[in-house]
Amino acid sequence: MHPNHNRNLSGNPIFPGCYADPEARIFENRYWIYPTYSAPYDDQLFFDAFWSEDLMNWHKAERIMERKNISWAQRAMWAPSPIERNGKYYYYFAANDIQSNEELGGIGVAVSDRPEGPFKDALGKPLIAQIYNGAQPIDPHVFIDNDDTAYLYYGGWGHCNVVKLNDDMISLKPFEDGQIYKEITPNGFVEGPCMIKRNGIYYFMWAEGGWGGPEYSVAYGAALSPLGPFDRERKILQQNPAIGVGAGHHGVIQIPDTDEWYMVYHRRPVSETDPNYRVICIDRMYFEEDRIRPVELTFEGVPRRPLQTSD
Repeated sequence: MHPNHNRNLSGNPIFPGCYADPEARIFENRYWIYPTYSAPYDDQLFFDAFWSEDLMNWHKAERIMERKNISWAQRAMWAPSPIERNGKYYYYFAANDIQSNEELGGIGVAVSDRPEGPFKDALGKPLIAQIYNGAQPIDPHVFIDNDDTAYLYYGGWGHCNVVKLNDDMISLKPFEDGQIYKEITPNGFVEGPCMIKRNGIYYFMWAEGGWGGPEYSVAYGAALSPLGPFDRERKILQQNPAIGVGAGHHGVIQIPDTDEWYMVYHRRPVSETDPNYRVICIDRMYFEEDRIRPVELTFEGVPRRPLQTSD
């Protein structure tokens, strides 16, 4: 448990340890955060997850997936994005940091019956194993639209692709025009895509800057289609040198049936020079009509927020 001096605020970081690239979900009436274990690539060989019933007290689910569960993964496992469908949990992740189509690696998918795993390799090989449209196959983010269409956004090296997933969630479905890998790169995109939908508008967010530096940040664009086009609107998360630097690569929580939103992200304490020293934080995300207001970094975090239990 993370020691907390104010029993009504989460504090930032919300739990101890070096973690990054968090995906945020609500599963089984609990908040879940699925981050990268932040370490040198050859040590980044497992995933932990964290759950809470109130955004304040966080519990660790250890080693929900390890390299031994993934036959083709050798190093650098990161940026998980899980989702629930048909009673199963599908967990997308990047591994091996491939630099060319001659190398084995890319985006994998694992599956479990429980949010805390253990997650097992669903395919025995990557789901996306090649570089298409210049996008390194990293940083997957899965999004299911209101019509039950499942999309997987991903990409690094300044290019973003979206693919459709079949109902089995472990194979790709062509778009109506026959394309499988559709490039939707917005201006300024570097990596770390994230999608939410609010009042019929798709808000597509991404990371800008270099992940190891203080300028790492988040920007967004909005559209009426999950395929864009997404014109860059503005930065909505960036460093505050009094609080933290390198604030980026995030997930979003919406409290069900409300217009209450939270951004879960990583940042580096101001005193830290090791690029892998990243910690997970949470702050409120507000809308002004149909624009996202820039998120303010805090040490306080957010107030205690239990989820309503449905009988």
